[in-house]
Amino acid sequence: MLEHGGRLVEAARRFGIPREDWLDLSTGIAPWPYPLPPVPAAVWQRLPEEEDGLEAAVCAYYGAAGLSVPGTQWALEMLPRLVPPGRVAMLQPIYAEHPAAWRAAGHTVVGWGDEADYAVLCHPNNPTGELQPHAALIELAGRVRLLLVDEAFLDATPAETMIGCAADNVVVLRSLGKFFGLAGLRIGFAFGPSEFMAALRERLSPWAVSHPARWAARLALSDRGWQSAQRQRLAEASARLERLLDGLGLTSTGTALFRYAPTPEAERLFTKLARRGLLLRRFAAPPALRVGLPANEAQWQRLEHALKETA
Repeated sequence: MLEHGGRLVEAARRFGIPREDWLDLSTGIAPWPYPLPPVPAAVWQRLPEEEDGLEAAVCAYYGAAGLSVPGTQWALEMLPRLVPPGRVAMLQPIYAEHPAAWRAAGHTVVGWGDEADYAVLCHPNNPTGELQPHAALIELAGRVRLLLVDEAFLDATPAETMIGCAADNVVVLRSLGKFFGLAGLRIGFAFGPSEFMAALRERLSPWAVSHPARWAARLALSDRGWQSAQRQRLAEASARLERLLDGLGLTSTGTALFRYAPTPEAERLFTKLARRGLLLRRFAAPPALRVGLPANEAQWQRLEHALKETA
């Protein structure tokens, strides 16, 4: 099993701290989820139908028609199976599920910039937060059979999207998990050439996306006022977190949802903070910590005090 953030049960068992006593900043999921109203009984009782307004909401929010999928994890595992085995370039470090999925489908993962048949990147990158120029990505798309762009963390800066780019072999994945704070819904969207979308659709089982997930997604994607306020909240919190880490000598990069701090002390800091009930995401190669956003002032104070005691 690959390591991910948010594994509180494992952390609680390892460090002997009850789950409810942890502050989990390991995932990069927004600490202020979209405030869903109570789910109507009919949504629980009836199978989903496509005539529910979700497709229109997707098109209005993303600027293009997209295919609803049961989480982008499903799509990133399925896409490598749609193309012949070959060499796939990936920007490292990267979300570990991408190289795992391509290797499982018989591909060879190579370095970014190496000669390749396919290319995959997170945009912004997970975990470093880097963004690549559109022109460079379009040029890259002209040299490979497929460019897969995972935009899980892009909603805070939507103008950077590759959806609707000029190339005809670019597939983009988006999700409601991070910006909207609705990771538990397991719903995402794929955008790209009709041949890839048709192949993905053929592999979807009937009612693959649950009725509650479709209902919630339509509401969240349609609420422009909340989205604007969320972007402002995230920008302010991310800037505050950057200042906090910088003040402790931890230079960081990142997105509006997390900061990424390379440091040879990553393992030591992770362990010391975990013993205080703070869960961060640590990386071994290169050694680094990824820190998500606290939800309120009490959490900010807890993080700041713990960092000052351990840094």
